[in-house]
Amino acid sequence: MRILVSFLVSSLPIGSILLLCCVLLRRKAKAKVTVVPLLDISLLKLSYGDLLKATDGFSSRNLIGSGSSGSVYWGVLDQQEETILAVKVLNLQSSRASRSFVAECKVLKSIRHRNLVKLVTACSSVNFQGNEFKALVFEFMLDGNLDEMLHYSAHTVVGVPTVQVHLNLIQRVNIAIDVANALDYLHSHFHTPIVHCDLKPSNVLLEKDMTARVCDFGLATYLPHTSSLESSSNIIRGSIGYFPPEYGMGGAVSTYGDVYSYGILLLEMLTGKRPTDDMFTDDVNLHNFVLMALPERVKEICDPLLLREKESSTSTKPASNRNDVQNDETRRVEECLISIARIGVACSVHLPKARMQIGKVVAELRVIRDVLTGTRMLRE
Repeated sequence: MRILVSFLVSSLPIGSILLLCCVLLRRKAKAKVTVVPLLDISLLKLSYGDLLKATDGFSSRNLIGSGSSGSVYWGVLDQQEETILAVKVLNLQSSRASRSFVAECKVLKSIRHRNLVKLVTACSSVNFQGNEFKALVFEFMLDGNLDEMLHYSAHTVVGVPTVQVHLNLIQRVNIAIDVANALDYLHSHFHTPIVHCDLKPSNVLLEKDMTARVCDFGLATYLPHTSSLESSSNIIRGSIGYFPPEYGMGGAVSTYGDVYSYGILLLEMLTGKRPTDDMFTDDVNLHNFVLMALPERVKEICDPLLLREKESSTSTKPASNRNDVQNDETRRVEECLISIARIGVACSVHLPKARMQIGKVVAELRVIRDVLTGTRMLRE
């Protein structure tokens, strides 16, 4: 056999021998790359080299955003007919990175909901310098995230600056319903309750039609069947301004914590103010700021764009019925703003078990949407 191999090699042209060596070396190199495809999610398998090429070498031009857990880039896959994907490269210098990677993979390979981001695949590998590399690959959302929309942050995606779009009241209510639906699914309609633990506007992605998808499950936690609470850890789960007060005092992770974060997010959508705004000091926080304005002064603390939008729409009506239309529209909008404020405040009260149930939030927000669109009468 050895003689036969020697004969075959000696009889091959030099170019063929070199080609054979290249093939063998490439196979050996590929064997060092471990790609972790998520079952039932996608058959797409991507190596470190694939992601490096897709993101133009993880170029700053492709950078969408970054944080302590890692950086997110947009990338184009040639083999998928130039499909654009979002690549989250984990910062492995962080002590929580590997745990976050495992947690996010575990959750996202199981959940299915139109308001949760879709994971395409995951890659656990080594880069060309021999260092550990972990990345998650998601479907790409061209319209960015809720934080950018609320606070008008200009950004460039796929080499093109995004158009500044101000969310109107109906759009904000629809987004609020989408996010509440996602939480309701995670808390009550999955076989094991899941707590997201880091709900905030930057973790709500938006599609072209403004459908919202909750993302970033790096801190997500499964809860035991027997209890709605999980034993606490020394790590505060969540982001400053959005995690509930009980987490800061060593309290247990719970679905109530997500409801608190949701309440703060809803109040931010209503007022246009972040919970970390400089105006909030000492005992004055976003929750108290809105609570003190209920119900008579809600218009005063709302994002001015929400009121300006309705004024411009009624100004185009004929003069004969403009006042009647404007009065009816104003009453309808004011009632809805007050109702949204009450929901946000009820979700973000101090005591966990006193917070509004997320299923009830969905139902009440749908009523508000019906009132805004004129398909439901105002309450007398």
